[in-house]
Amino acid sequence: MTGIERISAERQRQIEKEGWTPEHDDEHREGELARAAACYALPPKAYEIEGLPPAIWPIGWDRKWWKPSPDNRIRELEKAGALIAAEIDRLQRQAVKP
Repeated sequence: MTGIERISAERQRQIEKEGWTPEHDDEHREGELARAAACYALPPKAYEIEGLPPAIWPIGWDRKWWKPSPDNRIRELEKAGALIAAEIDRLQRQAVKP
């Protein structure tokens, strides 16, 4: 499976299993999706306190949504890529709204 296929599969999982639909994503207008993606893109050693998200974790987002996979770097990058894709889609939808 290629990287883009992995990211696409993770995005689909986020929608189907987590309920993070495009409509839900549209509620995050302050860069929250990109901030969450950045957290997952960080190497595990970049966040020092185990169990707590990095300091750039989106304000107002519950810590329970921080689900790192520090022993599986590919998995973390799948999450990061899917969140970036969600943010791109959100911005594109926003751009076409009247």
